[in-house]
Amino acid sequence: MPESRPLPSILAILAMAVAVPAHAETAQETGAQEEGAPAGVMQDASPQGAGAPAFKPVFDETWATIGIGAGLVPSYSGSDDYVAFPLPLIVGRVGGVGISPNGPGFNLDLLSQKPAMGPAKTSFSLGPSFRFRNDRANRIKDPVVELASELDTAIEVGLNGGVTFPGVFTRGDRLGVSTQLRWDILGAHEGMLIEPGVNYFTPLGRGAALQLGFNASFVDDDFADYYYTVTPADAAATGLPQFTADGGLNSLGTLAIFTLDLDDNLLNGGFNLYGVAGYSRLVGDAADTPFTSVRGSASQFIGGIGVGYTF
Repeated sequence: MPESRPLPSILAILAMAVAVPAHAETAQETGAQEEGAPAGVMQDASPQGAGAPAFKPVFDETWATIGIGAGLVPSYSGSDDYVAFPLPLIVGRVGGVGISPNGPGFNLDLLSQKPAMGPAKTSFSLGPSFRFRNDRANRIKDPVVELASELDTAIEVGLNGGVTFPGVFTRGDRLGVSTQLRWDILGAHEGMLIEPGVNYFTPLGRGAALQLGFNASFVDDDFADYYYTVTPADAAATGLPQFTADGGLNSLGTLAIFTLDLDDNLLNGGFNLYGVAGYSRLVGDAADTPFTSVRGSASQFIGGIGVGYTF
């Protein structure tokens, strides 16, 4: 379990190449059309024009995108110090099961469907969700916060489900609504999280796509107490005032993901570049704890760039 992933509970940071598979559904739809396909998606189903064999997008029964990059995140949730972290990526569909990143973890979609020819339809997703959380377990840059009790790594397991509506504003866009429900199974925070979110995807021509995400995070008392309470022992070690945290609304966040295919065609696989920029605002006791209000900041920023390969 790499210690170089000090991700806060911001947005599931690397839904990084989700814009690429979403574009695949548009590809299958427009691939079934003749030359009247909408501009900016795929003007010709064949890369060689009329009379050539039909172009087959890389996104079919089995495909994957793998990638690597680098970025900056707060050193712990509520910190105003930032640390570099590697940005590994894997997303795809194998054996009828969709795979997508979920921060330092992943989601599986057991309802994943191979994109069909013809108009896109409303689709549903449901499957297990996994996430590692090593907040304040290592790489704490603040010398005062580092004196507090070291926390353990948590593994959160639960369910992720949602619904996606195609063609909301344009023929190729998508609007998705989803919710995650996860519990710690390692006995670290021993708590529960609920994370609803809204995601909007739109292609920007043949070779680029933009994805915007908005989410909220709700936590229970066990989670809040573990990460935000300043115990008498912590107060004595750090000089911070004692604080008892309760659960509730934990954060609100937004994330933008831009994908650029290097041969100007997202549908044929190959290399692509992706960039991420996000902002999250801690609220409630997550913002009021001295770890945030005295030593850090409720405003949390993230950013990263990387290169991926789809096959």
